[in-house]
Amino acid sequence: MSTLTQRQNQITEIARSEGFVGIEDIAVRLDVTPQTIRRDIKLLCDMGILHRYHGGASLMTNTRNRDHARRREDMAHEKARIGEMVAAHIPDGASLFLNIGTTTEAIAQALLGKKDLHVVTNNINVVTLLSSREDFDITIAGGQVRKRDLAVVGEATLGFINQFKVDFGIIGISGIDEDGTLLDFDYREVQVAQAIIANSRTTFLATDHTKFGRRAMVKLGHLNDLDGLFIDALPAAPYAEMLEASKVSVHVAKP
Repeated sequence: MSTLTQRQNQITEIARSEGFVGIEDIAVRLDVTPQTIRRDIKLLCDMGILHRYHGGASLMTNTRNRDHARRREDMAHEKARIGEMVAAHIPDGASLFLNIGTTTEAIAQALLGKKDLHVVTNNINVVTLLSSREDFDITIAGGQVRKRDLAVVGEATLGFINQFKVDFGIIGISGIDEDGTLLDFDYREVQVAQAIIANSRTTFLATDHTKFGRRAMVKLGHLNDLDGLFIDALPAAPYAEMLEASKVSVHVAKP
């Protein structure tokens, strides 16, 4: 990274924090011409740092997710706002799936304000958060414990989830491609999320805006497979246009 200019480092950091850098937007923010930003992005793509899309680029990360503790800290306030918004759509007495992820953990925290919920999860952190409520019926899936984030995954988990039919399935995601494809890093985690979608009457995806343009290797599904998308802010082009053309109902948390 030492060979990069200060401006190119700024572009990289914006891509890291926001998920996608739009050429026109970055040109205004950095007070340079769009042509200058195009040249910078071309260089960063040639170096394997960014991946080029129409109108901009995103950070090239496609093999492994970040540390769970770091992900919990990243966008923490935004995740809390998303959690409150999702919880407002869950009625008392509802049954629901909650899967793996720091955003779903923020949702679990917000759900403590509800009553008589029936929760099925493969996330030990979610169980810990919800266990203080005596009126909640909490069921945890069996399977292999992934020690780095206390997720439960594997064939046993998949078979367990398929035994249920619930009112709401709430999932997180690691990346959303510009064509609306939902992406994640672990195929075992993806299989469980797909089972949650298949066995939920209504499916919500909760994610912060930095996941737009973030690259991961495993396809989970498509935005049109969902009933609701809950985000903290609308993403920049081309993702804003993609959401507009999709069938999913988009909910944006209040600042």
